[in-house]
Amino acid sequence: MTTAALRIGNASGFYGDRFDAMREMLTDGELDVLTGDYLAELTMLILGRDRLKDPGAGFARTFLRQAEECLGLAHERGVKIVTNAGGLNPAGLAGRVREVADRLGLPVRVAHVEGDDLTAAHPGSLAAHAYLGGFGIAACLREGADVVVTGRVTDAALVTGPAAAHFGWQPGDHDRLAGAVVAGHVLECGTQATGGNYAFFTGGNDAFFTGGNDAFFTGHAPRRSARPGFPLAEIHEDGTAVITKHPGTGGFVDVGTVTAQLLYETSGARYAGPDVTARLDTVRLTQDGPDRVRIEGVRGEAPPPTLKVGLNRLGGFRNEVTFVLTGLDIEAKAALVREQMTDALATSPPADVRWDLVRTDRPDAPTEETASALLRLVVRDPEQEAVGRTLSGAAIELALASYPGFHVLAPPGKGAPYGVFEDVHVPHGAVDHRAVLHDGRRIPVAPAHETVVLDDVPEPPLPERLPPGPARRAPLGLVAGARSGDKGGNANVGVWVRSEDAWRWLAHELTVDRFRQLIPESGPLKVTRHTLPGLRALNFVVEGILGEGVAAQHRFDPQAKALGEWLRSRHLDIPEALL
Repeated sequence: MTTAALRIGNASGFYGDRFDAMREMLTDGELDVLTGDYLAELTMLILGRDRLKDPGAGFARTFLRQAEECLGLAHERGVKIVTNAGGLNPAGLAGRVREVADRLGLPVRVAHVEGDDLTAAHPGSLAAHAYLGGFGIAACLREGADVVVTGRVTDAALVTGPAAAHFGWQPGDHDRLAGAVVAGHVLECGTQATGGNYAFFTGGNDAFFTGGNDAFFTGHAPRRSARPGFPLAEIHEDGTAVITKHPGTGGFVDVGTVTAQLLYETSGARYAGPDVTARLDTVRLTQDGPDRVRIEGVRGEAPPPTLKVGLNRLGGFRNEVTFVLTGLDIEAKAALVREQMTDALATSPPADVRWDLVRTDRPDAPTEETASALLRLVVRDPEQEAVGRTLSGAAIELALASYPGFHVLAPPGKGAPYGVFEDVHVPHGAVDHRAVLHDGRRIPVAPAHETVVLDDVPEPPLPERLPPGPARRAPLGLVAGARSGDKGGNANVGVWVRSEDAWRWLAHELTVDRFRQLIPESGPLKVTRHTLPGLRALNFVVEGILGEGVAAQHRFDPQAKALGEWLRSRHLDIPEALL
């Protein structure tokens, strides 16, 4: 055990992230541990399909290429590497990394974590994997591993595991573990913590760029970067952390960027995981200098009694065609082609048919493209034929027999398989969580010894209302930031503001009813609002808006990545004092 701060960096937020990030993180500054997050719900489906074709596949191949280039550099600098790139086959990837190390003549000890694969217990699933915690990673590191490969662990486990190993934390150290979970959640999506995908990337109202202390950064570093650097966390023994980045790299770190990432893909005040439940309503953020944000005050509770298991299965086949409608009579043209396609498909209609008319056209447009609207038809069915040749034949046969100016963006293909994601829960003891060391030893990882059934956290009292005054109709985004994302078929939208006056207005104005008005497609769905006064934030969870998950491509924005930006673009009456 040591009390020295542990510097943990991130070099990947998803499978396909910037390839050069691993080398950049190893050469641009000091690190103790470098993590890489490659997994998401959709990624597990992709890896499952890879494994169907090749039983030896199922891992993120990008990581292996990065290891070829950077393993020697990490060894030379004494940096441990921890990654979930093992996906569905952590043992396979660990073996391949050992081959790379041997070929390069490097005495690198490679371990892996297993026990997450529950596919055999869930017939019909392409992949069924439990979200494990960080103590398997910790066991590998304590036994001298230089590289740790995991399968499906929680994203934050890539940070909690190294921190637990470094500081000697035990499962009952809930507050310390919760602090590391929060830091890990900030790091997990890479450059989203350093200005990537940030609501106020253009500058906007200077008040939003003052960092944690008013006027701290006004007029200083630009608020956007074409190449933001990847983040790192300085973790301390008491669980506090500082989020920062290597000196001289692009982007920026301030309270706003950290707040945005804290709200990403979360729900209420409790952020539950297999090792600990972190209380997001206890988080305190302060600007600790340029590109440094301190996280402290995080309280932890015992984890819930069950582990989340992500189930991926093939849901059937999907196809789409987008008709281009140009000029006058857009609605009538759309009605005509819908009637024609419905008649053509009547003898063998797909199980699910969805039409969406997107009015991208404008009157008296200077270009043909801006004079055109898009009518999108999406069909799904258990059988490929119902969405393949049947659809393509019906659409193509209309080429000379439909609305004036008939054409499509691309002819429909034969139909492609789509996936469905759902989650179930199993007891901690249902998994055989083990650390598999470089010398072949297998160390069992005990399940959480203390668990608690989680109740909803009571909503905190709202701040005093802002006094009445003149208001102006304007976009919400002039005073509030937002970030949104997906969890299975649900979406979350986190909304935050910078000033206390803006919070006094937002907390009372942006109710569930107002949210439904601003996002009409949420109208028939269950919407839950969670209040986080310490972050001056509201978090909305919209259940079912994404159907059966991202792989099912249920809506135009299947991962709800831009749902928050749509909300920010909506107009409402905003006090002039805030504008």
